[in-house]
Amino acid sequence: MTPHERAETVGRTMFAVDVASKDTMGMELLLVEPGRAVIRMAVQPLHLNGHQICHGGFIFTLADSTFAFACNSYNKNAVAAGCSIEFLKPAHAGDVLTCEGVEQTLQGRHGIYDMKVSNQRGEVVALFRGKSAVIPGQVFQEEVSA
Repeated sequence: MTPHERAETVGRTMFAVDVASKDTMGMELLLVEPGRAVIRMAVQPLHLNGHQICHGGFIFTLADSTFAFACNSYNKNAVAAGCSIEFLKPAHAGDVLTCEGVEQTLQGRHGIYDMKVSNQRGEVVALFRGKSAVIPGQVFQEEVSA
């Protein structure tokens, strides 16, 4: 299996059972490559806060989900060890947010990944940085070569 095929299989496997991202949030997985993922979400009325803008928690969840797909793309179970987000621009009902996550470094068990959330006009809504930690296991069963 090539690294690209592995990443795609990880994406399909995780997304199939990711009720939070897929069903609750209405996210669409667009791409998973080694160390990279792209997810899209249309802002719905249920995503709005008391100011009638997208609640930051939903934007955070979009970025966090993208982070999860990017850092698990090697078929080694990885979880968040830490993360931060900067909200730069509000998102409104009807906006389509796209989050691209890219690995910056992967050393041993730890990786650093940057997520950029943009609206349909290409305006940056938020920037998120996540630190991953590899834990035992795989996303899907695969023979590990010695």
